[in-house]
Amino acid sequence: MKLGFIVNPIAGMGGKVGLKGTDNVLEEAVSRGAKPIAPKRATEFLVKLKENMTEAAIEVWTCPGIMGEKEAEAAGLPAKILPMKIGRQTSAEDTRKAVKLLTAEKVDLLVFVAGDGTAKDIFDAMQGSATVPVLGVPSGVKMYSGIFAISPSDAVDVVLAFARKEAEMTEFEIMDADEDAIRSDAFAVKLHGFLAGPFIPAHIQGSKQISPETADEKDNQRAIARFIIEELPPDVTLILGPGTTVKSVAELLGVEKTVLGVDIYRGGRVTLDVDEEGILEAEDWPNTWIVISPIGHQGILLGRGNQQISPRIVKRVGKERIIVAATKSKLQSIEGNVLRVDTGNPEVDEMLRGYIRVVTDYREWRLMQVQ
Repeated sequence: MKLGFIVNPIAGMGGKVGLKGTDNVLEEAVSRGAKPIAPKRATEFLVKLKENMTEAAIEVWTCPGIMGEKEAEAAGLPAKILPMKIGRQTSAEDTRKAVKLLTAEKVDLLVFVAGDGTAKDIFDAMQGSATVPVLGVPSGVKMYSGIFAISPSDAVDVVLAFARKEAEMTEFEIMDADEDAIRSDAFAVKLHGFLAGPFIPAHIQGSKQISPETADEKDNQRAIARFIIEELPPDVTLILGPGTTVKSVAELLGVEKTVLGVDIYRGGRVTLDVDEEGILEAEDWPNTWIVISPIGHQGILLGRGNQQISPRIVKRVGKERIIVAATKSKLQSIEGNVLRVDTGNPEVDEMLRGYIRVVTDYREWRLMQVQ
């Protein structure tokens, strides 16, 4: 099997520093101390792929330099390099050119390490030409598109199943957010089209489902918020994740909250739109709680759109002081009836696995499995 492999080296850099993406803000992200995310995720994928190469004969074709070649070298995986030139800073045009070259080489599957913006670039490049099945290894900030595996490890499992002809083929929605709008706390996501790709249950995240704006949903959110506030000890510090359910908690506390950012509540006051470093400055860890809500349909708690709540922060707070809030309709929408984490830190992901209590209404909660 011929596997095409593309890495967007800057994907995800805007997450921990609170920029909600990297489009058009790379220099600002770097100035805030952002570090590359995608190379590590790409190498993790290739290392596991190499370990399982005996299951299938796979020939890897990739881009030069930081778009795949260096990651293949780091993984010790032989790869054929495409005849293209890239600069020190790559662009969407580099991605589109790589897609054209890989299509011409008749690869059987195209795997990319990035986020929604790169998924859209691949979709654009494939218009009017022969299509190739596509699979995403998550390394962006939000990743609303359905074409991504849940983690690099899951992506390898999907590739191997595809090579054995055991994967179902399906059409995935390609979504992309207007990051400038999201940085202004306005949710603006557009469906660009569909790409075919391999599907294995419990390994592919699926598209984000938006919470309904109904009276029942709002009542459910307020009931959840009331229960959470009543159960909290006095004088707590709260790390408030994104989402309308968590925003209801802030409203009952009498403070503002961003819908799409991470905020800190302490002593009756709120600090809006903090990054990882801003959270680490809280220094009240014995009395700090994290309040988060899973992404609709995907069921992902950490690692999508809330990277400011990093592994370092999760370790300091601990699983026992993470409050998960989800309305009954959101839980019903989650595929497989399980929650998922993809923090990029295997130790923290393992710490969070098992069961966690999810507040679903006033004085109502249920145990949900975390995979």
